[in-house]
Amino acid sequence: MSTFEEEIERSGKLIYTNVGNSMMPLIKQGRDLLIIEKPQGRLKKYDIPLYKRDSGQYVLHRIMKVRRNDYVICGDNRYWKEYGITDKHIIGVLTSVVRNGKKIDFGSFGYRLYVFLWCGLFPVRAFILRILHVIRKVTKC
Repeated sequence: MSTFEEEIERSGKLIYTNVGNSMMPLIKQGRDLLIIEKPQGRLKKYDIPLYKRDSGQYVLHRIMKVRRNDYVICGDNRYWKEYGITDKHIIGVLTSVVRNGKKIDFGSFGYRLYVFLWCGLFPVRAFILRILHVIRKVTKC
């Protein structure tokens, strides 16, 4: 069994299903097939890199801001941003999501609208997700 890095280096891409809910509603665990490819140069705002944290944890989250030396990154189902992710952390970038045998077109109007609303209105999204988090905690007690 090879690591994600070895697989991308060997074949140029990695095809897998994700574990976790940090990229919902775009990506749902066990439902979607993800295609990750080796990045070609510096990534752009709203790209979705696969990166490896200093702790060794693999993460697939969206770039919210490109800075000179790093990226500000956040999962679509998260309300906190992660800072300090550099190009050395990046293993690959999400190029396709396959759902029910069909690729999601990242250039389509629907996808671009989703990104604009979900990411462009981050403060509103963060507020809503925080409230939902508190409600879930309270109802579990």
